[in-house]
Amino acid sequence: MRIIYIHQYFLTPEEGGATRSYYLAKGLVENGVEVEVVTAHNTTYYDLKIIDDIKVHYLPVKYDQRFGFFKRIWAFYRFVIEAKKWIIKLPRPDLLYITSTPLSTGWIGLWAKKKFALPYIFEVRDLWPDAPIQVGAIRNPILKKLLYAFEKKIYRRALKVIALSPGIAESIRTKCPGCELHIVPNFADGDVFTKAEKSLPLLNKYNLQDKLTITYSGAIGQVNAVGELLDLAYLAQKNKFPFQFVVMGKGSKLPDLLDKAKKLKLKNFSYIPFGPKKAVAEVMNISDVAFISFQHLPVLETNSPNKFFDAIASGKVILINHKGWIYDLVERYGIGYHYNPKKPLEVLYYLELLSQDKQVLNRKQQSSRELYDRFFTKEKAINHLLVILDSKKFGGDTKGGAYILTA
Repeated sequence: MRIIYIHQYFLTPEEGGATRSYYLAKGLVENGVEVEVVTAHNTTYYDLKIIDDIKVHYLPVKYDQRFGFFKRIWAFYRFVIEAKKWIIKLPRPDLLYITSTPLSTGWIGLWAKKKFALPYIFEVRDLWPDAPIQVGAIRNPILKKLLYAFEKKIYRRALKVIALSPGIAESIRTKCPGCELHIVPNFADGDVFTKAEKSLPLLNKYNLQDKLTITYSGAIGQVNAVGELLDLAYLAQKNKFPFQFVVMGKGSKLPDLLDKAKKLKLKNFSYIPFGPKKAVAEVMNISDVAFISFQHLPVLETNSPNKFFDAIASGKVILINHKGWIYDLVERYGIGYHYNPKKPLEVLYYLELLSQDKQVLNRKQQSSRELYDRFFTKEKAINHLLVILDSKKFGGDTKGGAYILTA
């Protein structure tokens, strides 16, 4: 089997960020599938790299989270055009594996199916256009209608559709009842993220104290609501709770976040610059609780955030500020608490219990790692994807599987 894997933002563990495509592509290669990735990088030249036997084509399309709306749209359009040019040059594959976001990558699949009769599988990481519409980035009613029609067309023409969460799958099911739909949620690398005792050398390295530590690790953008963690830190400081709060990441709202920390005069807050997966794993080691947050919008409740899976692989208690399927997991398996910004003192008392009762803390952390081992390893995701790609070749039942909630 030969696959061209389309992902505009392909990243390796050394680069950090969302590395799902790297692990899936690597897993496919290790199982005898030939994979070529078509992606983009912020340069003015084309580049080719062989990464763990994955041939990766880097196209010169600049993109930055700080781009305005129209500049982002231009970057999406440019990538589609450049990717189409490059696919023509490559040997014919058996199929295209196309991942969003952005939704515009689906245009490549529609074009390849019409021009070359190439089938494509479309992976939905976030619901577009629902997300930018609910955030307020898209308001024109005609544009909304066109984008929803485009979304449905991508699903209907796809050979198979893969959703990253039950909520995403349910939305797709209403828009495309006849689609062959599967759920392959996000995952973490259990070899990188492990449950271990806090390392004193790492505490010293990051200039942190050996006390209850609540950490946010990930993007700091418009939809991430990381400022709510600072509100909690301020209240903890005001009421003399002995906790420390950490943010590790980057994004368009980072300057605002650091400015807010300065204005609140937080002495219990530390910022650690964005780093590769190894650095994230180090910060997870010296954390007790992972903060998972998004803006309070219905569409964001369907997300499958990398930070959650890294946290449970590391055996951390989860503090989550929104409802949805991740919240349901936290509640069902007793691995954390819901942070209601209107009732922050409840959260502080919960954190105080964890700080004072190590047995409770350790039990919840162990349950967190067990949840990861049971459902969310990279091996389970790769095996499930192999079956979805070719059930006759790789064996198994594509409708069953390793997950709590399937399509």
